[in-house]
Amino acid sequence: MTTLLKRSRIFKVLLGPLGSDVALMNITFPTEVLTVADCVARGYNVLEHMSPNSSSKVFTLEVPFTDSAVLQMKGMGVTVYSLQLTFGLLVLPEFAPFSHSAYLEAKLVDIVPPSVSGGCDYQNFYALLKYGTGGFNFKIMLGKRLLTPGLAQQYGFMENGTHLSFTVPFSAPDVVYEAVESSSIRSRLDMVLINPETNINIKEFSVACNFFSTLTECFPNGTMTALAVKLESVPSLNPSQLTLRDPTCGPTYSDDRYAYFVFTGNSCGTNRKFLPNMMLYENEISLPDELEMQKESTTNEPEYELKVSCYYDINKTHAVAFHTRPRRSEPYAENARGELQVAIRLATDNSYSMFHSVEDYPIARYLQQPLYFEVELMKSANPQLSLELENCWATLDEDRTSQPRWNLIINGCANPVDPNQVIFHPVWVDARVQYPPHFKRFEVLTFAFAEDQDNLSSQLFVHCDVAICDARNPLGGACNRQCSNQENRIKGQRRAVLDGHSFKHVTLGPILIN
Repeated sequence: MTTLLKRSRIFKVLLGPLGSDVALMNITFPTEVLTVADCVARGYNVLEHMSPNSSSKVFTLEVPFTDSAVLQMKGMGVTVYSLQLTFGLLVLPEFAPFSHSAYLEAKLVDIVPPSVSGGCDYQNFYALLKYGTGGFNFKIMLGKRLLTPGLAQQYGFMENGTHLSFTVPFSAPDVVYEAVESSSIRSRLDMVLINPETNINIKEFSVACNFFSTLTECFPNGTMTALAVKLESVPSLNPSQLTLRDPTCGPTYSDDRYAYFVFTGNSCGTNRKFLPNMMLYENEISLPDELEMQKESTTNEPEYELKVSCYYDINKTHAVAFHTRPRRSEPYAENARGELQVAIRLATDNSYSMFHSVEDYPIARYLQQPLYFEVELMKSANPQLSLELENCWATLDEDRTSQPRWNLIINGCANPVDPNQVIFHPVWVDARVQYPPHFKRFEVLTFAFAEDQDNLSSQLFVHCDVAICDARNPLGGACNRQCSNQENRIKGQRRAVLDGHSFKHVTLGPILIN
């Protein structure tokens, strides 16, 4: 007797060769005895045929793994299938009965596909991916981008052999915005696992959450700010083209995902309404009529319109405590020149919520690891001022005039010959940032100077020339810079340098290169 196991999960038993005068009468299973006719009626495949090279008989029995006669035992990712049989045979013409027993067993490894789960907190998406039995044998698409080693490091990628996890900020480029509400943005993270050999999708996963965000802010002096975001439903929208009711009032800052507006209650077409005990100031953000008509003629996208509202309490009073005392001398004022302070710092990640202190330097980084810089106009509460980056560059020494030198930003724009160009990041109002125009943020991939082909420099210093601009005095120069690369630029209103054409200078370093 020979026993075989077919890959289609069927036990196949070959009984023979036997004499031509042998007949199969019945088969005893663990719980019952079935005749040949009963076996056929139950769906078992029972065949009787002659051996090809002799006059002997061969009996074939096929039993599926799913049949109740087959026992199953699961454990440790393996399923064991077993079948106990006894064949009842008869020798003719003597009618002499005899039997033959058989035991079959198969062990199959359970195939567990990869699984994905995730969630959110107040500012991040969290994703957990379990590999399954196939291990880490797939590509990961986040949104429309492949998860590369550099992107994985940026999102805090962690892996332990059986699963991986990473964290994606709700404002990351790989996240899409579904909807905007009064004080929150509904964002969604899409993830797809792809077979690297066939490029077929193995698993698709999406998680969407509402994130609190200050989209409109109203200040006691009548200044209003508004943040407009590009939604998934309007993929062709260029945020830099959005305006307030007055089409001459464009965004103070814009990129391919955001437009940030700063205006006052008596400008840019803002309406005022009197309510019981309240005054309501309203405006709206949309495309100018001619651009909206062009868009409607080429796409079926909905019209983009964002309402901006500020309520002011008419009867609100403020108590001020004071006391008087005799003046000891006549008041006087000394002639002096005030200085606006500018600082540069390095953030720990692209959320710009934590920064390295002076005690942390020198800071070690690997080649191609992102560096997140922030430059801030300090101690100024004037919303009409903005900080503009004129030139930024890297050197080996702390001396900003030393050589060699590599330009990162030239005339306010990314160096066009840099293979890894600077990436500008948006700034919006939060607990630390009151006036986004006072900040500039940009990202640089860590690099090294090649002094010769076999030696790489071991440290970097980064320097920037900064201009302070005034919206009330529109002039050209550094405060009206336009970049040819429309996807990687800082676009601002026409502003004038506050103190002539001089620049502030900031330096950061050293950054050690591993």
